[in-house]
Amino acid sequence: MSPQSDPPRSPTVGLFVTCLADLFRPSVAFASIRLLEHAGCRVSVPRAQTCCGQPALNSGDFESARGIARQVIGAFEDFDYVVAPSGSCMATVCKDYPDLFADDPPWRQRAEALAARTFELLAFLVDVMAVTDVEARLPAKAAYHDSCSGLRSLGVKEQARRLLGRVSDLELVEMSNAEVCCGFGGTFCVKYPEISAKMADDKIHGLETTGADVLLGGDLGCLLHLAGRMKRLGKATRVYHTAEVLADMADAAGIGDPER
Repeated sequence: MSPQSDPPRSPTVGLFVTCLADLFRPSVAFASIRLLEHAGCRVSVPRAQTCCGQPALNSGDFESARGIARQVIGAFEDFDYVVAPSGSCMATVCKDYPDLFADDPPWRQRAEALAARTFELLAFLVDVMAVTDVEARLPAKAAYHDSCSGLRSLGVKEQARRLLGRVSDLELVEMSNAEVCCGFGGTFCVKYPEISAKMADDKIHGLETTGADVLLGGDLGCLLHLAGRMKRLGKATRVYHTAEVLADMADAAGIGDPER
C-alpha cells in the first residue's frame, strides 16, 4: 500500500500470522511481534483469523474465497493496521478482496477500508513507522530473494534491503535473478512440479554465483520451497525469513535444518 507519513501514536496492529508461519515456522510470527513492538506498536493476534483465501481464489473457488475473506475482514477491521510477514497474503487482502465483492457493495466497502490499512511487514516498518535501524547482528554473507507478490503487487523491494543494511556484520549481496520467480507460486508448484523444480534450480544457481551462505526473503512459501530443494540437492546454505534476522533471532536453525 501507499506510504503513510502520519500514523497514529502507538497504533494497534492486528498481526496476520499466515498459515505457513503457524504450521511450519512460528518463529517468523514471534519475530514480527518483536519488530512491531520495538517500533512502538501495540500488537494483537486475533484468534479468529484463518487463511487469507488465496489457494481457493487461485483455484477458481470464488465462493469459498469470499467466505474466507468475510472471516478475515471481521477479525481485523477494528485495528489501526493489519500487518503480515508475507507479501503474498497481504496482496490478496489489498488487491483481491475488493474485487471479490464487486457485486456486493456493503462488503466491498468493508474490504476496501481494510485494504487501505493493510501492509506487508517490512513495508509497514519502513514506509509507515519510519524505522531506520535495527538491533541485530548476523555474521554472514546473504542474498535476498524478491518474492513475486510482495515485489509486483505491493512494491516491496528497497525496504528489505534498507533494514538488512543496518544489521551488524551482515554482508548483503545481490543475485542476478533476485526478481525472478522461484517456482513456488502457491498451487503452481503442485500443478506443475517439474517446471517448479527447474525454476528453483535456476534460482539456486543464481544464489551460488554470489558466494552467499545465507538466503533471505519475505515470503515463507518461497523460502520453504527453496530450502527444501536445496536440502534435496545437498546444499549447506541456511535460509531465514528476513523478520527473523532483523529481530536478531537467526541464531536458531535455518528453515528446513535440524533443530540445534
